[in-house]
Amino acid sequence: MDDLSAKLELYKIFLRTEKNLSENSINSYCFDINKLFSYLRDEKKISLVSQIDEQVILSFLNFIQSGENKEENILSEKSISRYISSFRNFFKFLESEQLIDHNPTENIESPKISRKLPEVLTYVEVELLLSKPDVSTKTGLRDKAILEIMYSSGLRVSEVINLELGNINFEESFLNIFGKGRKERIIPIGKIAHKWLGKYLLESRPFLANSKSKSFVFLNARGFQMTRMAIWLIVDKYAKLANIKKKVHPHTLRHSFATHLLEGGADIRVIQELLGHSDISTTQIYTHITKDYLIEVHKTFHPRY
Repeated sequence: MDDLSAKLELYKIFLRTEKNLSENSINSYCFDINKLFSYLRDEKKISLVSQIDEQVILSFLNFIQSGENKEENILSEKSISRYISSFRNFFKFLESEQLIDHNPTENIESPKISRKLPEVLTYVEVELLLSKPDVSTKTGLRDKAILEIMYSSGLRVSEVINLELGNINFEESFLNIFGKGRKERIIPIGKIAHKWLGKYLLESRPFLANSKSKSFVFLNARGFQMTRMAIWLIVDKYAKLANIKKKVHPHTLRHSFATHLLEGGADIRVIQELLGHSDISTTQIYTHITKDYLIEVHKTFHPRY
C-alpha cells in the first residue's frame, strides 16, 4: 500500500468512526479522491501526499474538465465543484491530523453554480394527489399513508423506506428520524397524516406482514421492506391519476412541504431542522421559490399590476 492509499484508509476510518457515515456515503466521498490518485500515479508519477500542491490539483481539474480523460465526458460545473469539495475535506482532515503542512485546495475557488429551482406542487395539486389512492384496498391504504407522511413531514425516500415501528410516537404525534449520517431529528406528524398512518397500521400492515417481515413500517405486497423505486412508482402513479402536468417525483413532496411551510410564515431555521439540512444555504433555496410565488400572486390578483 503506497502513501496515497494509506492516507485514504485513515480518512475512511475517520468518516466511519467520527462522522458516523454509512459505507455508501464513504464510498461516494472517496470516489473523487480515488480518481485524483489514479491521475497522480499514471500521469504525474506521484505516490506521496506531501507532493500534492495547488498546481497538481488544478492540473487534474483541467485534465477532467478538458475531456483529455477519455473515460468520461467534459464535466459540468456542479461536478467540478463536487470534486473540489471532496478534495478540500480530505486535505482538511490530513492537515488537522498534522499529516500535511497545509491544505493545497485552500486557494482554489469552486465554480459558481446556477441552482435550478425544484418543482413544487400547489395546495390544490397536493390535495388532488393525496385523494387518488383507493383506500378500500390494503395497498391503496398503504399508498395513502405513504403520501400523507411524505407531505406532512417532508421525509426523504430513504427515510420513508427505513422508517420502523419503533420510530413512531403516536401519543405525541412525532417521528424519530435518522437521516443522512445517521443524524437524529424529531419530526411532527400532522393530524391528517396521523389518522391515515394509524389506519394503515391497524387495517393494512397486519395483512401485508408475514413471518419474514421485519419492523419496517411500510411493506410491499410480499411483506418485505419497500424499495426506492417502489416509492417513485407510487408517486408517479398517483400524479398521473391526478392529471398533474408537472414532473412529480418523491422529492417534489419534500420541496412542497418546505415551500408551503415558508409561505405559511414558518422560520427558515425551523424548516432547516425539519428537513435535516446541515447547512442553512441548502434550505435558503426555498426563499427563492417563495419570492417567485409572491410575485405571481401579486401579478395575478393586484388590480393595478
